[in-house]
Amino acid sequence: MSEQSSGNTEVAVLGGGCFWCVEAVLADLRGVVSVLPGYSGGHVEHPTYEQVCGKHTGHIEVARVEFDPAVLSYSDLLRVFFATHDPTTPGRQGNDVGPQYESAIFWQNDAQRQQARDVMAEVEAQHVYDAPLVTQLREPAAFWPAEDYHRNYFSLHPEQGYCQFVIAPKVAKFRKQFQDRLAR
Repeated sequence: MSEQSSGNTEVAVLGGGCFWCVEAVLADLRGVVSVLPGYSGGHVEHPTYEQVCGKHTGHIEVARVEFDPAVLSYSDLLRVFFATHDPTTPGRQGNDVGPQYESAIFWQNDAQRQQARDVMAEVEAQHVYDAPLVTQLREPAAFWPAEDYHRNYFSLHPEQGYCQFVIAPKVAKFRKQFQDRLAR
């Protein structure tokens, strides 16, 4: 099942480790209409967080990003995505280890697939990372929204340890690096 965009917006489905981090970063971008954490790419319908963490569903934690391409191009969204997670570590992001933390792009149409290939080639050519990209370029798959308590997790729980020590530094780095692209 492919995610369809509505009106003048498009949808991107991106996995870059913990979906709390991906949501916290991308929600601040000018042109982003909404970010919804969830799961994609697995074989279990309506997976729960506990099932996905059990590492047997095949799902990746993702963020479904609705954005206005007149303000933020898909390619620029991907450039921010690659700059705000480590796309060289298979099955992990930092201390978060498991197949649910893979770096992945679930393209929604042929144009997105080609743009993703182009941006990945650009990142590789610029030698941004010391290791090759392991980001999976995957065909459209069902998106299952995460449980309500995962939504806006960073903004609702800034005092939580993971938020303070993992997400807050990532968001601060993003805001400094992309201050000209912030929504607020």
